[in-house]
Amino acid sequence: MASAIKTRKTAVRLLTAAAVLSGLVLSAAQANAAIPTPRADAAAAAALPTVNMEATVLAAQIDPRRADNTLTPGAKDSVLAVERALQARGLLDAKWVDGYFGTTTIAAYAAYQRSLGYTGLAANGLPGTTSLTSLGQGRYTVTQQIGPGAHVQRNGYTIDTRTQNMLTEAERLLGYKLTLDQGSYNPGGDPTSAGTHDGGGVVDVNVDGMTSATRTAVAKALRQVGFAAWVRNPSQGDWPWHIHAAAINDTDLSTQAQNQTGDYYLGLNGLANHAADDGPHVPIQTWEEYQRTH
Repeated sequence: MASAIKTRKTAVRLLTAAAVLSGLVLSAAQANAAIPTPRADAAAAAALPTVNMEATVLAAQIDPRRADNTLTPGAKDSVLAVERALQARGLLDAKWVDGYFGTTTIAAYAAYQRSLGYTGLAANGLPGTTSLTSLGQGRYTVTQQIGPGAHVQRNGYTIDTRTQNMLTEAERLLGYKLTLDQGSYNPGGDPTSAGTHDGGGVVDVNVDGMTSATRTAVAKALRQVGFAAWVRNPSQGDWPWHIHAAAINDTDLSTQAQNQTGDYYLGLNGLANHAADDGPHVPIQTWEEYQRTH
């Protein structure tokens, strides 16, 4: 009898210990479940839609210049994700959530940039990496990120690193150096430029001593590496012969320069008369697209 009681007590102790241990294990599991792991964070990010920044910025330049609501190829899903995020913040009405980065979406995005405390070029409605990432927190992740880079000097003018790299590659294609007549970040520096040089990504190339064929060759090389570039002559405005070039998808472009790059994609000359493009015909691409194929 004593042996049976002892066996029963031992069993109770074992069951009690197992219950306590089970509770400890459960508590530890619950605690661990509450702490995000890198793998869990990665899985959560992977479940979010992605916004291709290259395509989104391109749409923000082209779409406002269209006469209709044609969507920029490859940009619809990314633009929709951005517009939904703007709508969620009360900055864009539902009727404008359509994958078309037109003037209304530009205005809404600029309002979001201002809400972050940005002004000037940083609040021009053209998505930058920081604002685009901030807007997408918990809603989307940003891929194909782009940016102008630091300011550098070239021929005594200020430009950004991305533009510098593009000019260097154009020179490699041509086999000779180019000299600038005007750089970027030059607000009010040349009234005849109509604000195109106020931001980044825009330069004027000196053509003194160049033949007509050489001028065309320079414009072609600039277009090949991702500029919207045209040979300008005195009959078009109050300026001497030069080549005007705006770097497509430079996120520091002034509004006027954004309009020029959009017009370029639509086959126009980038001037106020909206005439047909009069430059050399090459496949239009951005600097990043050029880099991926060269």
